[in-house]
Amino acid sequence: MENNIALSVLRQEMDWLSAVIDQCMASYFLQEGNEKEWTAIPLPDLSLVDCPYADTVRKWNLDVYSRLAIALSMAPHLCPEVLDLFFTKNQSQDRSFTEFGGLVAKDHNGFLPTGQTLCFLMTINRPELRYQVMDLLGNQHILIKEEVLNLGETEPNLPRLSGQLSLNRGWFDYFLSGERHMEENTASFPAQQIHTAMEWEDIVLDRLVLAQLNEITSWLEHGHILMEDWGLNKQLKPGYRALFYGPPGTGKTLTATLIGKTTGRKVYKIDLSLIVSKYIGETEKNLSRIFDVARDKNWILFFDEADALFGKRSTADSANDRHANQQTAYLLQRIEDFPGVVILATNLKANMDEAFARRFQSIIHFTMPSAEERYALWQKAFSGICSLDDKINLHAVAEEYPLAGGAIINVLRFCALAVVRRNDTVVLQEELLTGIKREFKKENRTLISSR
Repeated sequence: MENNIALSVLRQEMDWLSAVIDQCMASYFLQEGNEKEWTAIPLPDLSLVDCPYADTVRKWNLDVYSRLAIALSMAPHLCPEVLDLFFTKNQSQDRSFTEFGGLVAKDHNGFLPTGQTLCFLMTINRPELRYQVMDLLGNQHILIKEEVLNLGETEPNLPRLSGQLSLNRGWFDYFLSGERHMEENTASFPAQQIHTAMEWEDIVLDRLVLAQLNEITSWLEHGHILMEDWGLNKQLKPGYRALFYGPPGTGKTLTATLIGKTTGRKVYKIDLSLIVSKYIGETEKNLSRIFDVARDKNWILFFDEADALFGKRSTADSANDRHANQQTAYLLQRIEDFPGVVILATNLKANMDEAFARRFQSIIHFTMPSAEERYALWQKAFSGICSLDDKINLHAVAEEYPLAGGAIINVLRFCALAVVRRNDTVVLQEELLTGIKREFKKENRTLISSR
C-alpha cells in the first residue's frame, strides 16, 4: 500500500512536468496561451502526504525549481514519453533545437535531459533565472551535495550545461520504495564493500602487528566512551587513522576486512581509478562523495595503494604542482575530520607524504613472513581436502622459498586446479614447485632450488 502511495505521488509529479513542458513549448512557439507562465501551474500538494519523496521535499524545503529539476531527471526512469516533445525539429535547419539540449544514448531511444534542458524550461519567460540554474546545479545546492542529482562531466571546451542531468538510482529507489540502494564502484559512489570468509586464526601475523591491531579494535569498541563519557573530544580529533605498509600479499587488505568483520562494521575499499581525475577539482569532489556518504554510517574506509592519492607533495614549480599540493592538503583535512576509521595501505612507506604520516594513530609494518611463519601459512593453506603429498618436506619448502601469504594462496589455487583435473586431492611435489615457480615469475624473481 505504501509503495502505491509513493508511485502515485511520483506520477503526479510527472503529470505536472508534462503540463510545464506543454506550457513552455506554447510560450516558445507563441502558440495559444503563450502569455501564461509555467510557474502558475499548481504544484502537487505534498503537505499531508506520507511517502519518501514528499518527506524529502518537506525536509529540505525544496522550491518549484528544485522539484522541476528532480522531475525532469526522473522522467526517463518513470515516464520517458513526457520528454518526447523535445524531439521537435527545427524545420528551417532540419535538426533538433539547440535550446532544448538533451542527449540520445545508444541503448535508449528516449530523450535524456541535460543541464541545458533544465535551463530552457526555467528561463523561457525569465532569462535572468539562468544564474539560478547555475546555483541549482552547483556543488553547494542540497540536491547536488546529497547526490540526488548529477550533472555529467564535459570536456573543458564544451558548455557545462551540455552534461546529462541524471537522477541517482539509489535515490530513485528510495523515492519508490523507501529503501536506498547504493551503486557500488560507480562515479556516484566509487567504493565497494569487501568481505572475507576467513577468521583471525586463518592468518599468520607478527605478534607486534597483532598488538597494534588490538589498538584499532579497542578504539572501535570503546572510542565513543572516551570521546563522549570521558570528554576527550575536547583534546582528540574524531575518528581513527591507520597506515598499513609492506610488500604485496602480506595481509593488509585481509586484515582491514577482518577488523570490520569482527567488530560488526562494513569495510569499503575505495576504487582509486574512479576517484583520480585529470580535471582540476574533480578528484576532491569524487573523494568528498565517499566521506559525505560514509560520515554517519559507522563504516571503515580502506584506501589500497594509497600513495596514488596521498603521496609526497612536490615543490610548487608549476600550476600542476600547486594543484597537486592543494589536492593533498584537502584530502588531509577530510581524513582528519572524518569521525570513523580510515585505513590507508601502501607497499612503500617512503612514498607517503610526511604530513599524512604524522596524523596516523597507528603505522603498522606488514613484513614478509619468516620461515616459521611461512611454515604455518603452508599448513593452513593445505589443511583442507586439497592436501600435500607426505613426501613433501614442508619445513624445507618454507625455509627455501620466501613467499608472502597472498602468494601461498595463489599456489593453493594452482595446485587445487591441477589435482582436480586428474581426479585427485593430493598435491605432488612437482605440482607444488610449479606453482611456486609461477609466483616467483610474477615478481620477476628467479627460483633457485637446492633439491
